[in-house]
Amino acid sequence: MYAIIAIGGKQLKVHEGDTIHVELLPGEVGETVTLTDVLLVHQEDGSLAVGTPTVKGASVTGDIIGHGRGNKITIFKHKRRKNYRRKQGHRQPYTALKVTGIDISKPNPRPTKKAAEAKQDTDPAAESAEAED
Repeated sequence: MYAIIAIGGKQLKVHEGDTIHVELLPGEVGETVTLTDVLLVHQEDGSLAVGTPTVKGASVTGDIIGHGRGNKITIFKHKRRKNYRRKQGHRQPYTALKVTGIDISKPNPRPTKKAAEAKQDTDPAAESAEAED
């Protein structure tokens, strides 16, 4: 089972037991975090729940295992022949999460091709037109 979640302006594919780095979240090490912005859930039986934009009733839980700062990046600006140079560094803070569970209490499975064809066959506008004849 896996899920695609949206967090910190990014989308991540997560499995149970994965360790992921996300944007800094409030909370202490050892606390449990519930993420509700689940965009897609693929279950063990092969069913797929696709959200519009999120899957209703789905959530991903994880434990905070640490906070840290990423690798340093260097920002360097200059203008040639103008004696203008600026050097700056940045380290993005992150939270490390261990995914403990993917829960989907009320699935909204993706409609199959047969279900879409059956829905078109029972078009109410066509039925009312036939009744008037």
